[in-house]
Amino acid sequence: MRRITGMAREETLIEMKSAMDSQIGEECNGHSRNNSIEDGGTQLPGHTEERRREFEANLKKAGLELETEDKSDSDDRKTYFLKIHAPWEVLATYADVLKIKVPFKESDIPHGQDVPLEWLSRPFRLPEKVMRPQPDYFTSPFDKDKIDFFLIKNRDTFVPPSTRNRIVYYILSRCPYYKEDRKETDKKGIKRLLNNGTYTSAFPLHDCRYWERNTNEQCESERYHLYKNWAGFLCFYKEQPLNLIRKYYGEKIGIYFAWLGFYTEMLFFAAVMGVICFTYGVLSYDDNLTSKEICDPSIGGSIVMCPLCDKKCSYWKLNSTCLSSWQSHLFDNEGTVFFAMFMGIWVTLFLEFWKRRQAQLEYEWDLVDFEEEQQQLQIRPEFETKCTDQRLNRITQEMEPYLPLPKKCGRFFLSGVTVLFWMLLIVACITGVIVYRLAVYAAFASIMKDSPTKKIHLVGSLITPQLATSVTASFINFVIIMILNFFYERVAIWITDMEIPKTHLEYENKLTMKMFLFQFVNYYSSCFYVAFFKGKFVGYPGNYTYMFGKYSRLRNEECDPGGCLIELTTQLVIVMTGKQVCGNIQEALLPLLRNWWCSRKARKDQYSRWEQDHDLQNFSQLGLFYEYLEMVIQFGFITLFVASFPLAPLLALCNNILEVRVDAWKFTTQFRRPVAAKAHNIGAWQEILNVVAILSVVTNAFIMAFTSDMIPRLVYLYAYHPGSEATMSGYINNSLSVYDISQIPLLSTPEEGAIPAWFNSSFITTCRYRDYRYPPGHQRQYSHTMQFWHILAAKLAFIIIMEHVVFVVKFFVAWLIPDVPSEVKARIKRERYLIQEYLHNYEVEKLKMQLSQSLNPNLRSALTTNKHDVLSECL
Repeated sequence: MRRITGMAREETLIEMKSAMDSQIGEECNGHSRNNSIEDGGTQLPGHTEERRREFEANLKKAGLELETEDKSDSDDRKTYFLKIHAPWEVLATYADVLKIKVPFKESDIPHGQDVPLEWLSRPFRLPEKVMRPQPDYFTSPFDKDKIDFFLIKNRDTFVPPSTRNRIVYYILSRCPYYKEDRKETDKKGIKRLLNNGTYTSAFPLHDCRYWERNTNEQCESERYHLYKNWAGFLCFYKEQPLNLIRKYYGEKIGIYFAWLGFYTEMLFFAAVMGVICFTYGVLSYDDNLTSKEICDPSIGGSIVMCPLCDKKCSYWKLNSTCLSSWQSHLFDNEGTVFFAMFMGIWVTLFLEFWKRRQAQLEYEWDLVDFEEEQQQLQIRPEFETKCTDQRLNRITQEMEPYLPLPKKCGRFFLSGVTVLFWMLLIVACITGVIVYRLAVYAAFASIMKDSPTKKIHLVGSLITPQLATSVTASFINFVIIMILNFFYERVAIWITDMEIPKTHLEYENKLTMKMFLFQFVNYYSSCFYVAFFKGKFVGYPGNYTYMFGKYSRLRNEECDPGGCLIELTTQLVIVMTGKQVCGNIQEALLPLLRNWWCSRKARKDQYSRWEQDHDLQNFSQLGLFYEYLEMVIQFGFITLFVASFPLAPLLALCNNILEVRVDAWKFTTQFRRPVAAKAHNIGAWQEILNVVAILSVVTNAFIMAFTSDMIPRLVYLYAYHPGSEATMSGYINNSLSVYDISQIPLLSTPEEGAIPAWFNSSFITTCRYRDYRYPPGHQRQYSHTMQFWHILAAKLAFIIIMEHVVFVVKFFVAWLIPDVPSEVKARIKRERYLIQEYLHNYEVEKLKMQLSQSLNPNLRSALTTNKHDVLSECL
């Protein structure tokens, strides 16, 4: 018996049953509806009672059976529960309407061939009954008039739980609550009743408690099996029971966990290569001649650098950046180039192999021909309600609601302006962070000029103005990111609702594009600034570039002599790790605290199961959207800027291993059972991943060329080294230009109190800065040298070569790997062939029986009795 449960809260001023809210749920094989809205008390009780009475009467007319649990049986003595049962006739009728695929013959194709060394994978496997909760069948769209064609062994279990869930919700979302004599088309659907307070929530019930099996042996305990074999943190190394997830929660949630699991598996290979690249940087630590020269007191200690800011900053010695140069070498070495190219190919392999895995799931889960069904049958009730204009559908030749073009253009214009405003707001916030970096650097330099941080044990000597500025700016930027996310999520939902998308798929795609565009700018803009703008427009000591003009005194930032790559690494680690830590705290720790607070309600004898489910968190329609968004943002971090931090895939892998189990734990223990929904792919996220994959090749090529110091080192090694043997000795002196201190403008001259004690103006007449310019006294003094143009040409050549090599390999791999496995193509063709053949035989035998009945009426009763046996034997 199909059940759904609804909840209502009693109005304190009205002592009548109609003043209570209701809710929708399900018992044994049930599923849940996922909206929960508290009654605001603004509606008159009489109106609420009338709406509820008409709605429930129309549900009964639709064939559903209703059962009410009195408030005296509830824990708070205020809540009524309305349970809805869907009998076989209703399920069969709507399975026909929705063209749900059901089995007509057991599959005769084996699951797969034996794999060599299969015993190695046994520790990672789950029991067969968990992995495959039901046999494989050939399926066909259900037709109620040909019910004998299908394999119906037991009507109670013929329709899977997730499909029952979807059917009942389909009825609830379209059932009117107006009287027959008053055709008010906008008054229909459970969503509107939830919004106006007639009911407070509606959801399907779980089939059992997650920690124990169902006491009724006829009811399956799928939630228990999922919790035991999937949600436990000790199962992190086990495969996921995707078929059981799909059976219990529906295809849409199943495809998400399939994608997340596949993405995590592919991250393992990227993480291994990242660790190898990092290990190479560690092992080549002692061979880094550049850092040795910087740290050498006779070389780096004798080089006096020009001030990094006006007035507050003084002259400094190059060996003060000794530590940062060693740190930079860990990530900025020859292995990083190989890793960046590897990640460009890895992204292609990940996307192509996912397409194959997705095609396999589409077939196994009967989603091959789902797209047309999705577009035609999943029209949003809000679209039907708000669009009062009607027009003729050229395909169905029926009148349907539509949004006129002038209204659509006006809504799209307002939506575009709103999105643009928020984009500009993000740019303004990032500009504010940049201004903070410029202003605060001088303050840190002034505070630390007498080295007060040296008094701090262990870490005091490591703190520099550059490090303090970078770390504090990164944390401030992360806080701004989280605040803007909080507000924009609500704005994005509001403007998407305003556009009134026609289908659920269109709604999700529109919201996905808006949210990702915002998140892209929000999360990645600071990394783009450090990677491609910081240190690129500085000028030179006599002609510095200022952010808002010379009188703003905000001089553009410079990079360390070792480059800006280590600062990009710092920015990436703080934002990426901070986002993952905050996400895990929000997803895991907060529900644990909530469980502890509500643990008193776990009494089995006094607290009914539908009340326990009602007190669980509501899983909204956009629940999966946020899960996808979190992973796609992470995907951007490990692809767009991976050249600056090869360990990023390892961090992502560790996070995702935890993420899979945290999400599984939330679904089985913290959330009400969601309404099942179908999806044959990951939707608009697939195209977003493709765009990020292509963009990642470009960004990593530019990072290696312009942010890393690799190209200048190679040009010096092979073209400008003075000796006969190609070595890196002398590179530091070659990469620093000379400036006459007496020519420094008064505006940039350090204050008397800022000049260190070791600086003697009588002996030190020049300072060095990071650039390739002619020295003072040269006929072209302070203009770029020929080496600068050679390095620039080498950088551009490297970008072109790297991009073309990676793109050629990407497109070749994409062409080489077919999107649909040949085995799946064969299965699809065989299933279509069998459907045609079996339907033909079925119609022929049915026609024979009809002719026999018309010719010999005495055989009619016997033929009717044996009709099913004859058809089964024929098939």
